[in-house]
Amino acid sequence: MLAEGAAGDAAQVFSAIIEEDDQNVKAYSGLARAKLSLDDIEGAEAVLNGVPAEISENSEIDAVFAKISLARQALAVGPLLELEAAVTSNPTDSKARFEYSQALYAADKLAEAVAQLLELFRNDRDWNDGAAKTQLFTIFDALEANDPIVLNGRRKLSSMIFA
Repeated sequence: MLAEGAAGDAAQVFSAIIEEDDQNVKAYSGLARAKLSLDDIEGAEAVLNGVPAEISENSEIDAVFAKISLARQALAVGPLLELEAAVTSNPTDSKARFEYSQALYAADKLAEAVAQLLELFRNDRDWNDGAAKTQLFTIFDALEANDPIVLNGRRKLSSMIFA
């Protein structure tokens, strides 16, 4: 249901599963993702903060926390077209490129967001204490490990680090 855009219905199903089995990691991560789909960042975070300690150390939970972090960042960035224009007019403006990548992520243009961060890393890997690399890892954590965006992005980042 969540994949088909029925986030409200999916949230109800995940909640019912949690009521029956409060140790179900997939239900907690699913409910949090459903809340994110409904633009309820605080609700998603509350779900994850309510995960029992014995199942809280899990990659699915970590992935949703990464998604929450990226969603919060996206709230603070400017309009996509304005940021794109800022990067186009001044390609060496690291702050504008970083914010542009955040706006791209918020617009669900994940490959483009990763590309902007890779370019930022290529231009100035130490900018803002390595923010580009940190942001790349946050995006990678938010996606499935076998996602082509992750695989391609990690490969390109590795080649830049070890080149």
